[in-house]
Amino acid sequence: MSRSSRRVRAAVLVTAIIVCARPATAQQAPAPLTPAEKAQADSGRPPYSPADVHFMQGMIAHHSQAVVMAGWAPSHGARADVLRLCARIVVAQRDEILTMQRWLQEHHETVPEADFQYPPKGMAGMPGMDGMLMPGMLTPEQMEQLNHAHGPDFDRLFLTFMMQHHLGALTMVGQLFDSQGAAQDDRIFKFASDVSADQMAEIGRMRTMLSLPPAGSAP
Repeated sequence: MSRSSRRVRAAVLVTAIIVCARPATAQQAPAPLTPAEKAQADSGRPPYSPADVHFMQGMIAHHSQAVVMAGWAPSHGARADVLRLCARIVVAQRDEILTMQRWLQEHHETVPEADFQYPPKGMAGMPGMDGMLMPGMLTPEQMEQLNHAHGPDFDRLFLTFMMQHHLGALTMVGQLFDSQGAAQDDRIFKFASDVSADQMAEIGRMRTMLSLPPAGSAP
């Protein structure tokens, strides 16, 4: 065999080795992780925690009471600005209840019904409440006091009690963020952050409304 032929065969052999080696290298590359797998690999924790579940279940009960309170405004002689605030609360918190129920259902957790009832016999034992009122929720006595108020008295009590209620929701958000491994799920984090921002803004608005003179009073 001539020297030039040997060089050609050697070149072909080297090329074949390189070509064969490339698929082997590609086959060794691991498949990309899904977002859930990456989160679990990075943190060593599941994408949500028991504190997340407790927060969502408890906040359903919390929102349910607020919807009942705000729903009394038209029949209890609330003034115009209180009526508008109550209408916003009813719509916003009903929507948020559906969001929380959907999240719990998707994660195969117990989904409480938004069935807060008055008289207060319906308060105890609601799913997610552990037989206790969540922070800021009105006691049976406070609910009775609000239900029996009318006109300016209702406005004053509603604003006072709803600020208490909102402050309780902020406490629940704080407890969530302080819990080990909680709020790692993006939807939980965004939802809790939105609840905090919205209810802080409404507390400021209600404080201003509470300082206004009652409707129809002399200047």
